Amino acid sequence: MRAISSAAGGMLRARLRGGARVRGGGGHGEGGGRWTTPGHEEQPKGYLFNRPPPPAGESRKWEDWELPCYVTSFLTVVILGVGLNAKPDLTLETWAHQKALERLQQQELASGEAQAE
Repeated sequence: MRAISSAAGGMLRARLRGGARVRGGGGHGEGGGRWTTPGHEEQPKGYLFNRPPPPAGESRKWEDWELPCYVTSFLTVVILGVGLNAKPDLTLETWAHQKALERLQQQELASGEAQAE
């Protein structure tokens, strides 16, 4: 039993030591892990989404997907905002409140008729 636990501990230590040496965890062929394989940059450029800013005096070109995405997002917000504010109030509390008000009105009418006689 002791031999199994010491062997498992040794394997765990070796795996942790090996993974700490290589950036990205190691163990996936040459050059490191999944995100640091050849073709991936080691150091970020420091720009948002790794896009350098456009030259002075030029504006950034929109990509093909941006306009439809922005228009659809805006229309979704407008439709949801109008639709959710205009929906009828169908909560149980509102229904019970209206029924209670109707009963109070009926009781007042009944007591008013009884007093008139």
